[in-house]
Amino acid sequence: MIVINKLVGLILLISIAFSANAQDAYKANNEGWLVDMNEALKISEETGKPIMANFTGSDWCGYCIKLEKAVFSKPDFKAWAEENVVLLELDFPRRKSLPQDIKVQNNELRSAFNVTGYPTVWMFDMKMDEKGQFNVTPLGKTGYTKTSKEFLADVSQMLERRRVPDAN
Repeated sequence: MIVINKLVGLILLISIAFSANAQDAYKANNEGWLVDMNEALKISEETGKPIMANFTGSDWCGYCIKLEKAVFSKPDFKAWAEENVVLLELDFPRRKSLPQDIKVQNNELRSAFNVTGYPTVWMFDMKMDEKGQFNVTPLGKTGYTKTSKEFLADVSQMLERRRVPDAN
C-alpha cells in the first residue's frame, strides 16, 4: 500500500460516473489492451492477474511507437501478456482527441503514478478494502526496451515480486 491509494480510489470513483460507454466509444491502439481502469480492475479481480498500465503518447512519442512495434505487437509478448497480466493503455495523444472521461482518468492516473516521461509501464495490484478504498501495490515500472526479450525479462522480474514464498 502506498500514498497513491486514496488518490486512485478517488480517480476510480470519478471515472465510474463517466465510463459507462468509454470502452464502446474509444478503443486502445493495440488489440487486447483496455482503456478503462474500472474494466481492467474488474478483470484483474476476476483473474487474479496484476494490471500492466502503459502510459504512452501513441501519435507523437518516438520511443512509444518503437516499443509498440518492437514489443507489444510481437507474438511472444502477446502470449505472455494473455497468461500473466491485464493490459491497460493510458494514452496522451497530440493529434487525436480522447473522450473526456478517458482524458480525466488518464491524467489522474499519470499524476497518481508520478509519470513524467513516455513510455512508462507500471505493473501493479489493486484491491478494494472493506472501507471501499483502493489499495495499490506497485510491482515495478519500466520504459522503452529495444526487444521483447528484454522487456519480458524486466516485467517477469516484476511478477516474481508478487509471488509469496512457500511457508515451511
